[in-house]
Amino acid sequence: MFDRGVSVIGLGYIGLPTSAVIAAQGVRVHGVDVNAATVEAVNAGKVPIVEPDLDVAVAGAVARGYLTAATAAAPADVHILAVPTPFREGHQPDLSYVQAAAEAVAPHLQPGDIVILESTSPPGTTFKVSEWIAAQRPDLRMPHVDAENPDIHVAHCPERVLPGRIMVELITNDRVVGGLTPACATRAAELYALFCKGEILLTDAASAEMAKLVENSFRDVNIAFANELSNICERLGFDVWEIIRLANRHPRVNVLNPGPGVGGHCIAVDPWFIVAAAPEEAVLIRHARETNDARPAGVVQRIREVTRAGEAVACLGLAFKANIDDMRESPAVHVVAELAAAEPDRTILAVEPHVSALPKELAGLPNVRLVGLEEAVAQAGTIALLVDHQAFNAVDRTDLDAKSVVDTRGFWR
Repeated sequence: MFDRGVSVIGLGYIGLPTSAVIAAQGVRVHGVDVNAATVEAVNAGKVPIVEPDLDVAVAGAVARGYLTAATAAAPADVHILAVPTPFREGHQPDLSYVQAAAEAVAPHLQPGDIVILESTSPPGTTFKVSEWIAAQRPDLRMPHVDAENPDIHVAHCPERVLPGRIMVELITNDRVVGGLTPACATRAAELYALFCKGEILLTDAASAEMAKLVENSFRDVNIAFANELSNICERLGFDVWEIIRLANRHPRVNVLNPGPGVGGHCIAVDPWFIVAAAPEEAVLIRHARETNDARPAGVVQRIREVTRAGEAVACLGLAFKANIDDMRESPAVHVVAELAAAEPDRTILAVEPHVSALPKELAGLPNVRLVGLEEAVAQAGTIALLVDHQAFNAVDRTDLDAKSVVDTRGFWR
């Protein structure tokens, strides 16, 4: 099975761990990425991202010869598309990366091959993948045209893992596999059966696409409730953390913790795909997105209110969640950028222990510096805790006594 191996297009936060997990089963994996530095790192057995246990898995797979990387696609039994799906202006889905990936694998396809879209996508995207391939390869019978006897099987299997636990959850979580036909779903599920210990649930492609969007929108709505509650408690003079602690003692209540916003490539993006598909009906989902998107501006306002003239501000954390280096759609980055724009003469000391350089959104700002934790706490008059990294436990609480503190995570309660 899979004698010609598996090709994974996109070696990012999902594609590279998926490649390593498949390679661990003794299947040859050809990883593809447009970033030559990523390709070079993987071929050297190194990882360009921070994720527990990924470095060991990649190093082992490369050493055993089961994982290689290149900037161009190649023949394989299975082609996994794991590329970004951001949105354009107006929160409209941008499927250009998916289309480019589909067109890249099209010349290498042979009858019997499987193409799996893992990128979180609006309903109908997997159907478009089949159409894009058909436009490149009119010699192949694609399942959107010939459902009974296609040459290529096309399916959608969305990732559903938590950064910081990806290597565990890729194996233990249930997987939803949706095919353009039932046979497409069955063939795609054969790959996941190699490593997935969770249940593999078969459905149609559009339902699989929608289910993933629902998962992330559900999370977004619940986070928005916590963030709106935080706004209300601040207005009424309550300690939101104490209110949540008490409310959660009810056996059927589990209010999440508020924060500076919502980040990451999934929860901060995917609900907009539902809004775009059904704008008149998606009222609550839209409001939740707007509530969470507004949080960074509120944090900036609080920081400015408590910071004295001439003092530096230390912003602790730039990642979108604790103990990782992923800064995609990070509310902490938005806070720093907005604060720097609002206070161009104020020094902002950014602390992110998992990276060695500022992200592009902050790199060109003259009043923002990336420094270590000790230097930031010593020099700043205001400390803004934006991400609850374990590394920030090293702060001596007595060092904060004479400073203004904006704790967006309840880290130092």
